[in-house]
Amino acid sequence: MGIDERLKDKMTDNLFEAILLLKNKEECYCFFEDIATVAEIKAMAQRLEVARLLKENVTYTAIAEATGASTATISRVKRCLFFGADGYQLVLSRLGRNEEDLTAETDIKDNPKDERGVL
Repeated sequence: MGIDERLKDKMTDNLFEAILLLKNKEECYCFFEDIATVAEIKAMAQRLEVARLLKENVTYTAIAEATGASTATISRVKRCLFFGADGYQLVLSRLGRNEEDLTAETDIKDNPKDERGVL
């Protein structure tokens, strides 16, 4: 699946160009603190962590416990991870190359499927 054409417009292009100009985490923190609420930033961070855990085949139950994400959020992220525009796949593969920088507070990738066999 490609990029949703409804997303594309001049303002969104300008936003992404601005993000691409950021040079380090500190600049990202400054920009995102100004442009989004703490809750919006935390929600995006949570979704990325959910995607990482899904890619590691962690169960929904374990992901919900580790991240606080609802099963609806986990399901939506899973749909995007496997049937979306490949944005999660792209970012996670690049983060994986620098795995020592991935400092998530959760380390549950070795958890087996839950008793129903659900991921």
